[in-house]
Amino acid sequence: MVPYGKTAQAAIAAMSRLAEVHNPANPVRLSSLQIAESRGLPQPLIGKVLTWLSQERLIVGSPGPGGGYVLAKAPSEITLYEIAAPFDRLEETLVCPFGPNWCGNEPHCPLHDQLTELRNSVAAFLKNTTLSAFCPKL
Repeated sequence: MVPYGKTAQAAIAAMSRLAEVHNPANPVRLSSLQIAESRGLPQPLIGKVLTWLSQERLIVGSPGPGGGYVLAKAPSEITLYEIAAPFDRLEETLVCPFGPNWCGNEPHCPLHDQLTELRNSVAAFLKNTTLSAFCPKL
């Protein structure tokens, strides 16, 4: 179980693949098809995600033969939160099981405090985890 949607999952999967091959001295460019195949995801979804990540300036794309995508900065400078946030409203992902508009009003549902703690824990994990977690250890 992950606390964010499928598009955010695909974005993290794509970025983690780019982190695995990241080499600033000799950049390795991967196409959307290469990334999709390596992660077992649909190429149209990865293509859409990569376009969005490029607009967010997390990756740089180059068209044509020899083109592809590379990280825009070092893996240690990109958090999972930065990757997932454009695709999900992460603060709203874990919702009250009693339905919308319940926990914003009194009384809170019986799970309110636990869900708030879980939401905060997930946000902290995403904000404190960088793509360097996916880089090969040398």
